[in-house]
Amino acid sequence: MILIRSPLLSCLVVLGLVAACGDHSTPVTCNGVGIELCGDSCVSTVSDPKHCGGCDKACATGEACESGICVATCQIDGKQVTAGEVNATNPCEQCSPTMSATAWTQRADGTSCNAGQVCSAGMCTPKCFIDGVFYPSGAPNPGNACETCVPETSTTRWTARASVPLLVGGNDIAAQGWTTISLTQNTLTYGTDYVRLATSTSSGARTSEQLLIMRANALDSTKPFTLRVTMQVESVNTHNQLDSGAAILGSFTPQVGQAVDRAQMIYLDSAAIGWADDTQSAAFPVTDGAYHVYELSVDAAKVATVSVDGVAKLKRNNFAANGTIALGDQTNDPNVDGAMRIKSVERLCP
Repeated sequence: MILIRSPLLSCLVVLGLVAACGDHSTPVTCNGVGIELCGDSCVSTVSDPKHCGGCDKACATGEACESGICVATCQIDGKQVTAGEVNATNPCEQCSPTMSATAWTQRADGTSCNAGQVCSAGMCTPKCFIDGVFYPSGAPNPGNACETCVPETSTTRWTARASVPLLVGGNDIAAQGWTTISLTQNTLTYGTDYVRLATSTSSGARTSEQLLIMRANALDSTKPFTLRVTMQVESVNTHNQLDSGAAILGSFTPQVGQAVDRAQMIYLDSAAIGWADDTQSAAFPVTDGAYHVYELSVDAAKVATVSVDGVAKLKRNNFAANGTIALGDQTNDPNVDGAMRIKSVERLCP
């Protein structure tokens, strides 16, 4: 038994050696940009987080491999989001793994989100964010009323404007800083884009009614200014000296105006405009049924010029202003009444 099996085992061993000697493995070749052989596998060192930028260079937990570099990511709603990526449904949110790796993080207040909009408490809104403070569209600069927030122009800087609105017709005048001075038998009503003032005299009465609207601190009396009033005089009786049923006062002292206020008051008759002290007047169809633009401009030398629709009509020296202005029927003289529609009052900006 032994003599017979030994040659057989020897043959098997020899055959095994021959077979082993003939087993030559083919080397693994990796093809493609960024594909490398790591161990016995071809991997992408551009995107594989276990071999990011090279074999066995593993990214930390919560990081992804992008272009061979480990970057922080978020896992939001089952999707991987790169750090800094903005939420497609809310541009005021982004992936910030250091803040939250599982939810969107609000972007900083004032961050630009859409054209003419900034982020405010995580929402994209049309506001200005200036010196760390939010301002709504149209808000004036607290330090310069001739500048305002216009988000479509700039969300980070004040925008210069041509004028400062003092009265916008159709809106409550008290809410705009105006005070009413009146006697009975007058009406103050509102239209779509105007405020209407009207007075009348009772039959046989020895006095008529007064209706003025007044705004204090409308201008800086120490500096040159231009006051612009857009209005229509529906009807008016001829003025008396120092009195008028339709008047523009570039300076006013309640309740009826001091002597200087009344002397330099602008009266509007049916066919003329002039100074209430009767030092100068100019023909003009005041009650022609149209709106006209009346401007009172006072320069640094205190020279006042009154223009109507851009045409100079009156001029006087030593105009005295106190910052308060008034419009309407200034007198209670009988049969010196008026009715006017005021569309707007503005202070022009330098």
